[in-house]
Amino acid sequence: MTGSTALGVDPVLPEGVTVRDEWIPMPDGVRLHTRIWSPSSPDGPVPVLLEYLPYRLDDWTAPRDSERHPWYAQHGYASVRVDIRGTGSSDGFFDDEYSEQELRDGEAVIAWLAEQEWSTGAVGMFGISWGGFNALQLAARAPEALKAIVTVCSTDDRYDNDVHYVGGAVLGIDMAAWGATMFAFNSRPPRPEVVGSGWVDQWRDRLDRNRPMTPVWLSHQERDDYWRHGSAAENYDGIGAAVLAVGGWADPYRDAVLRLVANVDAPVKGIVGPWSHQYPDRGLAPGPSIGFLQETLRWWDRWLRGIDTGVEADPALRAWINEGEPPATYYESRRGRWVGAEAWPSTATVARRVGLTALRGGADGPVVVRSPQHTGADAGRFFPFGNATDLPPDQRAEDGRSVCFDLPLDEPLDVLGNVLVHLAVTSDRPRATLTVRLCDVAPDGSSTLVTRGVLNAAKRDGADRNDPLEPGVPASLPVRLVSTGHRFAAGHRLRIAVSTAYWPWVWPHPDAPTVTLDPAASTLELPVWTRGADDGVRFEQPERSTPLAIERVAPTEALPQRTVTHDVETGEWTLDVDPGYGGGRVYPDGLVFSEDARETYRIRSDDPTSASATSRWSIGLEQPGWAARIETASEVTADADAFHVRNTVRAWARDGGPDVPEVLVADRTFVDDVPRTSA
Repeated sequence: MTGSTALGVDPVLPEGVTVRDEWIPMPDGVRLHTRIWSPSSPDGPVPVLLEYLPYRLDDWTAPRDSERHPWYAQHGYASVRVDIRGTGSSDGFFDDEYSEQELRDGEAVIAWLAEQEWSTGAVGMFGISWGGFNALQLAARAPEALKAIVTVCSTDDRYDNDVHYVGGAVLGIDMAAWGATMFAFNSRPPRPEVVGSGWVDQWRDRLDRNRPMTPVWLSHQERDDYWRHGSAAENYDGIGAAVLAVGGWADPYRDAVLRLVANVDAPVKGIVGPWSHQYPDRGLAPGPSIGFLQETLRWWDRWLRGIDTGVEADPALRAWINEGEPPATYYESRRGRWVGAEAWPSTATVARRVGLTALRGGADGPVVVRSPQHTGADAGRFFPFGNATDLPPDQRAEDGRSVCFDLPLDEPLDVLGNVLVHLAVTSDRPRATLTVRLCDVAPDGSSTLVTRGVLNAAKRDGADRNDPLEPGVPASLPVRLVSTGHRFAAGHRLRIAVSTAYWPWVWPHPDAPTVTLDPAASTLELPVWTRGADDGVRFEQPERSTPLAIERVAPTEALPQRTVTHDVETGEWTLDVDPGYGGGRVYPDGLVFSEDARETYRIRSDDPTSASATSRWSIGLEQPGWAARIETASEVTADADAFHVRNTVRAWARDGGPDVPEVLVADRTFVDDVPRTSA
């Protein structure tokens, strides 16, 4: 059936589906750009599904949107995609991620959808990453019409488990890079086909209001009210909607799934597979994929239509346990098995506690930990997207820069949950951050990273605190590793590797500490999964609507996705990365979209103040009657007293055919110095 002329939509939609664009009015008069896929001949009003995020429904998310929104419409739902205020072609101005304004707008959107004559008044909300955050945050505000959510690769704690801090330490790799990405993304223009002839002036106003977010995030180095806002962990009891939480072992947000299943009183289920930061039906590495849309349909039918689909009888947590495999930066599909837990925590998980002395063959003398500053060069990407170089390579070099404790295994060992490592340490500096990696070491010596954890020692008694160490005085550091599901094979060694540096994941303190670790007072606690039998967990094969027919455009200069180089003379290590978010493409409506980005991280092995993170973006959008071009550059450095952040943006517009000259719309530079507190 032929659809509407909505931008970025394939002109041929699935049978029985229509699509239209609308404006949803906010109480202050701002309008949000909205796309609605619906059954073409419904018997009456239908339930509504909402995806609400800032990434541009007209182009950037259109390929992903095309796979699921029409599918839901085929199955009797109105599926709605909304760009938040000040993004895409929506009116207004963006102020900050998950701001109070954004959430109030979300509540207004839900109310508007529930009131439409074509709606039954029952609304579900779904999304991945930002959209999953919104779904969870709005569920915690409990709008009456919101009956159920599906939140994928999201978090319930914006400080503990997002792109800004890790274990209370500045997450150098994404504090800088994601701030730079959002600065570039928020600099994109509205589409002239949507907003009309005044698009250049509207874009100029948007650019005048656009501010880099990295300095804001850096100014809150403890878990204060800024981070509590929007963190569902602050109000689990307030969640009234049924929650299906989904994550992947290759995604950094997976802890939220376990916490939600353990703490939400409303109907809640969790699924964790081997996946990266992607919907688990898209066929992106690592697989295997599942029939995710069918699984969510069972959820929607139960909670929005009142149909008994059996979801309440599903295990509280369905989790994939990876088989140990040789280290690789890319796995098309992981080997392993599904297990089901009747509750979380589960009675099938037993804590096994081992002293670190036992992992040293009984040696109990003190161990000195002082890692070179480039430790972490082989950490892999913080947000794996399924690209060829995303996952961590062999960890042997990283292990050599760390202090390691090995546990030989005579029989297979299944781990499911969070590994805890309690380190008894003495530091010669008041500031120290410890990174602990769990690795699977094969008989040939290859070391596969399973999971890791970080703790800024100043947060040892709480993420909201700033308690420097007293040099020379022993302290206990509880390091909680990010959850995992993994089987260690018999004959392998389980390795705990401890380092005082982990660049660029962790921004280093200005004075490199020397830490003395007491193995006799340090312990490892493993969550051992004891049920080896098949739990009967099964999923259907993936279904999706036919993806949007876009044409990929190769970059002008093909650079490696990821390189690590070492200047032997200066001791400088450089990590150069293409984040690989999508690149250039041509859409069915004729839009030519170009996207080039490069992230670079530098540090000298002997100087923590030499750390720098830079990001450059070049984005273009072009149609015969208009064009827009954006270039941004972002840099973060730090000395002993402050972080120094510099952002620049230049933007040009062509409002007419190819013969019309470009005009400069913006040329702005932002320089911010943020005092260091605990980071």
